[in-house]
Amino acid sequence: MQQPAVQRRTLAERIFHAVSFEVIATAICAPASAWIMQRPVLEMGGLTLLLATAAMIWNVIYNALFDRLWPVHRLARTAKVRACHALGFEGGFIVIGVTIASLTLGIGLVEAFLLEIGFFLFFLPYTMAFNWIYDIVRARVVHRQAARICQ
Repeated sequence: MQQPAVQRRTLAERIFHAVSFEVIATAICAPASAWIMQRPVLEMGGLTLLLATAAMIWNVIYNALFDRLWPVHRLARTAKVRACHALGFEGGFIVIGVTIASLTLGIGLVEAFLLEIGFFLFFLPYTMAFNWIYDIVRARVVHRQAARICQ
């Protein structure tokens, strides 16, 4: 079964998805990580912005590859698939994030890795929930647009 063209995600939509994801996450993570790490909010906010920028780029690349390898018309987005998707994304991003955290905060790789584990424990359920909700809202929007076209 061919997926209708109206359901394909454009680059603009992928960018909107990534920016929305990161804006909400940054609003939560910057103050929380500053409090936990006992560091200035501006320092942790700066790190959060760097990580968010890197994550947005990774998000666009990762999701484009995921959708190409496992398109929605071939693979139902079950809880198991969503969990694997989130694990794959976060696993790849740990490598990126450890490097950025170590260089930005002037900490060792082990300490940066532990910080990334903390972010991972937040982002794994956040990623799964955000994408699930996004897909539900997107399906409704696509359905409404298709109904208007058919009229």
